[in-house]
Amino acid sequence: KMTQQMRDLQLAQARKPPGPSSPNAAKRLYRNLSGKFRVNYTSFDEGSLVGRGEKEKLRKSYLFQSNAALFEAVELQDLDRVQEMLKHYSPEELDLNTPNSEGLLPLDIAIMTNNAPIARALLQAGAKESPHFVSLESRSLHLSTLVREAEQRVNELTAQVVNEAPNADCSEKEKQLKAWEWRFRLYKRMKAGFEHARVPDAPSSVHLSVASSSSLQVTFWEPLSVNSAVVTKYKVEWSCSPTFSPLLGEAVIDKLKDLHFTIQGLVSGTAYHVRVSAYNMKGWGPPQASTPPFAIPSNWREYDGRAPRRRGQAEALDHLLGQVKTVHQHCICHEPCKNQPQSRKHSVSKSLKHLFHPSSKFLKTLKRGLYLTAIFYKDDNILVTHEDQIPVVEIDDTYSCLLMQDFLWLTKVSCMWDEILWLRQCVTVSQSSCSCILQTRFKMLLAISQMQGLLGIQDLGQVFFEPIKDKQGNILIVTLKEVKTNQTFESVRWVPICKLQSSRKSVSSPEEPTALDTLLVSIQDKLAYHQRSSHALSAGLYLGYLKLCSAVDQIRVLVPEQLPNILCHVKIRSNPNVSREEWEWLQKMASVEEPVPTEPEADRSQNPLFQELQVAIKELMTLVNIPLQEAKDFRLYSQEVLDFGDQVSFLLLLPPSDDVCSAPGQNNPYNPRSGFLTLPLQIFELGEKR
Repeated sequence: KMTQQMRDLQLAQARKPPGPSSPNAAKRLYRNLSGKFRVNYTSFDEGSLVGRGEKEKLRKSYLFQSNAALFEAVELQDLDRVQEMLKHYSPEELDLNTPNSEGLLPLDIAIMTNNAPIARALLQAGAKESPHFVSLESRSLHLSTLVREAEQRVNELTAQVVNEAPNADCSEKEKQLKAWEWRFRLYKRMKAGFEHARVPDAPSSVHLSVASSSSLQVTFWEPLSVNSAVVTKYKVEWSCSPTFSPLLGEAVIDKLKDLHFTIQGLVSGTAYHVRVSAYNMKGWGPPQASTPPFAIPSNWREYDGRAPRRRGQAEALDHLLGQVKTVHQHCICHEPCKNQPQSRKHSVSKSLKHLFHPSSKFLKTLKRGLYLTAIFYKDDNILVTHEDQIPVVEIDDTYSCLLMQDFLWLTKVSCMWDEILWLRQCVTVSQSSCSCILQTRFKMLLAISQMQGLLGIQDLGQVFFEPIKDKQGNILIVTLKEVKTNQTFESVRWVPICKLQSSRKSVSSPEEPTALDTLLVSIQDKLAYHQRSSHALSAGLYLGYLKLCSAVDQIRVLVPEQLPNILCHVKIRSNPNVSREEWEWLQKMASVEEPVPTEPEADRSQNPLFQELQVAIKELMTLVNIPLQEAKDFRLYSQEVLDFGDQVSFLLLLPPSDDVCSAPGQNNPYNPRSGFLTLPLQIFELGEKR
C-alpha cells in the first residue's frame, strides 16, 4: 500500500510543477507564500465585491500550498516559521490534521524527531497524531516501510545519475536524488527517535478541588521527564475506591492549552479518588494520584440549605414593573399637565416648546443651570455636532443646586432608557402633588427625550458617577457610551478626540474653567473610567475589602480605579466554589472569634484554604496600605459567600465595626495609596449589577 502511495505521488509530481523538494526550496516557498498572503489579506476592499471575490480565489490558491509549506517547516525544524504560519492561518486553512501522502501529520514528524517546541506549538493549535497508528507495531512497521522505500528510491536515482550522460533529464534526476537523500535521512531520524523513546513519567503534580456540589476540578502539570517523546494527551480517571476498582469513569484530554479538567455529574457528599496519566507515542505512563487523595463534591450553601440571594430577583422586578405599567395604562402620550402651579407653568411650557419645535438643537454655551451631555465614543473618536460641539441639552435654567437624591434617581433611570416616554407620562400625571422634586425629575425626563430625539439613539449609556460643576453656577450631568460598530447619524458626526480638544477655544480663564472646558480636559479620564467599569473579573474566589465613608447626604465606598465596579480585592484562587468543609471551617473560626489568619500555624498547615487566605490577606493589606499587625483585629464576613454568577465569588474582609464606615472628619491614619477612588454607594451598586 505504501509503495502504491509513493508511485501515486511520483505520477502527481510528473503532471504538475514540482513542489519544494529541498530545504532551501521550502524556505523560499514559505517566504513567498506568507508575504503574499499577508499583503492580500490585509488589503481587502470592503466596498468592492468583485475585488473581494478575486482576492479570495487567490488566497485559496495560496492556502493549497500552505499545507505543504507547514510540513516542510516542521521537517526543517524551523520553529519561527511554524509559529508564523500558525499565527496567520487557521487549523482548517492549514489542513492541520489531514495526513499527507506518507500517512503522516505535522505533529507526527515533530514528536518522532523529538522537537518538543514545535510539537507544543502544534498541540496548542489543536494538532493531533495520525489515526493510522493504532498500535506500536503499526507505527514501527510504517516507519520501516518509509525508510526502506526512501532508500530504494535513492539507490535507483543514484544508478540513473551515474549511468546517464549529462543532459537536462540528468540534471533533474540529480535534484530528485538530493531531495530523496534528504528525506531518507529524515525518515531514519524519525525511526531512531521512535525506537529510543520510552513511555512518559507520571504527571509531576495533580491537584484536586471541589468545583460544585456535583463536580470536581482536576489540575495537573507535565511530567518532569518525558523520556525523549512529547506528551500528546492525558487521561483522568476517577473512582470511589482508593484502588480504582471498579473505575467509575475516565476522560482523555488531547487539547493541551490548559491542563485541567472538570469531572461533572458526581453525587454530592460522596468521596471520589482521582488519578492522571500521560501519553506519548510509546503509550501510557504510570498514573499520579491527586493531592488531596480524594474530594467530596459540595457547596457552602449545603451547610444551612440557603438559597441563592439573587434567585428570582430579575423575574420579581419585571413582574413589579408590569404591575406599575398596568396601573398607568390610562396615561395618554403627551398628556398636558393641568394642575401645575402657576409659578412652574411657564417653565414647563418653555421646555415642551423647546422639545417639539422644529428648531430644537444642541446648546453651544452654558448659562447658569442644569444640563445633560451625552458622550458617544469609538476607539479614539467622539460624536460631536456639526458645529464641533459635544451634544448638550438644557434640563433647567433656574436650577443652581443639584440635590444628590435627584442625581441618584437619574442614574437609576439610566437602566431603562427605552421607558423614558412612559416615565414622562407617569410623572406628568403625578405632578398634581405640586412636588418640587417631581418638577425637577420631569424636566430631566424631558431633557433625556430631547437628547434621544436629536441623536436618534435611545440608549444614552452609563451616567458618570459625579456631575461637573463650575463657579458660574453650571452643573453638567455626563452620560458615556461606547459604540462598537460603525454607525452614521444625521445631526452629529465622528471626530478624533485630540482634534476636538485642540480646536475648541476656551471661553473661560484657566483659574475658573466652565463645566464644558473641564469636561474636555478630563474626557480621557472619563472614557477610561467607563471602559474599566465594564471589565469583568476572571473566574475565581476573591478576597474583598469593604471600607465605607459617610458624608452629609451620601455614603461612599472605596474601589480600585482599574475596576471601579468591584470592591478592593485580591484573588485567592481560580476555583470560585467554597465547599461545605471549607465553610464549616470558616464558621468555626468565626464562632470562637479568632482573628483572621495572618501567620502560619502548624496544626492548620494541611488546610489549603487557610494557606490561601494567609497569602491573600497579606497581599490585600499591602494593597490598601494597612500594616499587617492591624489585620489581627479584622474579621471575615461569615454570613455568606458573595456569588456573582457561577464563575466569581467573594469572601469579605471587614475592619473592626467602628472603622467599617468613617464619619465626616474622622481621621484615618492608613490612607490607601494612589489608584483608588470612592463612589457613591448607589452608583457602585448599579455598576456591580451592569
